[in-house]
Amino acid sequence: MTTYILRRLLASLLILLGASFIVYMLIAYSGDPLAEIRSSNSPSKADQMARRTELLHLDVPPALRYFIWLSGAVKCVVPFAGQCDLGVTLQNQPVTAALANAIPTTLQLVTTAALLAILLGVTIGVITALRQYSTLDYSVTFITFLFFSLPVFWVAVLLKEFGAIGFNDFLRDPFIANSTILVISLIVGAVWTVIIAGTLKRRLLTFGVAFLVTVLVLYYLSVTRWFTTPQLGVVIVAVTGIAAAYGFTVLFAGLQNRRALYSALITVGIGLVMYFAIQPLLANANLWIIIGLGILAIGVGLLVGYLMGGYDRGQSMKAAALTSFAVAFLILLDRYMQAWPAYMSNPRIRNRPIATIGAETPGLEGDFWIQGLDKYTHLILPTIALILISLASYTRYSRASMLEVMGQDYVRTARAKGLSERVVVTRHAFRNAMIPLATIVAIDIGGLIGGAVITENVFSFKGMGQLFLTGLHNIDPNPVMGVFLVTGITAVTFNLLADLTYSALDPRVRVKA
Repeated sequence: MTTYILRRLLASLLILLGASFIVYMLIAYSGDPLAEIRSSNSPSKADQMARRTELLHLDVPPALRYFIWLSGAVKCVVPFAGQCDLGVTLQNQPVTAALANAIPTTLQLVTTAALLAILLGVTIGVITALRQYSTLDYSVTFITFLFFSLPVFWVAVLLKEFGAIGFNDFLRDPFIANSTILVISLIVGAVWTVIIAGTLKRRLLTFGVAFLVTVLVLYYLSVTRWFTTPQLGVVIVAVTGIAAAYGFTVLFAGLQNRRALYSALITVGIGLVMYFAIQPLLANANLWIIIGLGILAIGVGLLVGYLMGGYDRGQSMKAAALTSFAVAFLILLDRYMQAWPAYMSNPRIRNRPIATIGAETPGLEGDFWIQGLDKYTHLILPTIALILISLASYTRYSRASMLEVMGQDYVRTARAKGLSERVVVTRHAFRNAMIPLATIVAIDIGGLIGGAVITENVFSFKGMGQLFLTGLHNIDPNPVMGVFLVTGITAVTFNLLADLTYSALDPRVRVKA
């Protein structure tokens, strides 16, 4: 294993060297970094040209200039080689400092989009595979390919127009017209009719229930002006937590495992008690307190599942831990909602919370919850844009992989042994269906970073995308090469992790030197 990893790292290093040389040459020959100064009438034009020539080593041929950059870049990837030096920008700012400011913004955006796209894409793909050639399958296929074909910049512009400007205008008077309620309810009813399979009678019943529930919910939200003072409250947390307990139990254990179900329901009860107990602590919360409470919630779930035991203690622990985490997330979401009125009334926000530009509101003051709301409202639109363009690939690959696995001999054997369909799907088919997706995820991380370049530009995010485009525009190779180095190392790392994931997902696959 060690030999294999070293060989892959060496091959990846050679690829990075070749690719970085090509990229550097393309930038160096793409224009004249002194063109702006040459066209100026400044009396100090000669001095400015001399300083920029010295700053970027323009008196050295581009091929040799690349090795000057490489001598500093090597220190960034080789341990104990010295201080990392990626040069300076035209503004005489160290590229390492510029990257240090840009990387967190891009990573936050890309990580959120990647996790949600993988979760949603795999879930939808598996469901459509199990409902092959159904109305749901055809509908999802059409929608995913529609989003896949849309250019990201156009999606981003539409989101800014309707997801930000339109919704912010709605929040000034969050009244929902009866005609709007009727149209939305009809659409929701039709969607649930497509999702729920069965006889015509069952579909009509599903449509009626979904239509009626949507009408009542939207009418309640409109009459109570819920969007100005949103909240979940203990009742909604309890109902959603119980639904999560049943859902996770069905997924991991089956309702016949009563101990697993009782374990999950016990964690819901503990969560409801903690809903009131930790409110004073949440009033003065910070990031580490939130992380600690999340870890504590998972630990409590694991402990409850372990103590409940049963013939399969692992099933109880999984169901209880995930339910406990879901309840903790609902409590966290409710606390953010409590801070929503204060955030809306902030003079910097002026009742228009969904942002169209930037990663944060300049000069905004507030506690942990206000700052968190500001960060998340800025992330909503660019995250949705990235999710929509990457959702189709995960959906289609997971569907195709699941269909292939479901036709294998060992799946038919599992069914012939009398195992339930849940066990066949979750324990036999799903794990093997995820093997091809390991490669897709590794490749798509680089694609998401590439898409983030355009998305960051549309939404004016000061991340690696803006740093990259600014470097290209100014014929400044150092920041462009800095972004290339980060993305290249990320791609190499994820591809290596994908290979190692194979052996973890499938014991038949073994990495050999």
